[in-house]
Amino acid sequence: MAVVFIPTLLRDLTGGRDAVEVQGANARQVIEELERACPGIRARLLDGERLRPNIRIAVDGRIAPLGLVERVSPASEVHFVVGIAGGLGPP
Repeated sequence: MAVVFIPTLLRDLTGGRDAVEVQGANARQVIEELERACPGIRARLLDGERLRPNIRIAVDGRIAPLGLVERVSPASEVHFVVGIAGGLGPP
């Protein structure tokens, strides 16, 4: 099963776990399996049927250019990368 590393901001949905093992042939299926194991996580990752604008998926150490259809193998490591906004604007 793929190992999904959970960002700190989503660990309230995983009982504090920083990683969850799930099955899935692509990123969408991984999210659906995560939802079964950790209800509410889909709504935090997806906006309808798309990834939220501030979320990226990394599979095996690289940002997944195909997003939700990116292939995931049983030995994959999956990370959800949450963008951070803020800072000072132009002076």
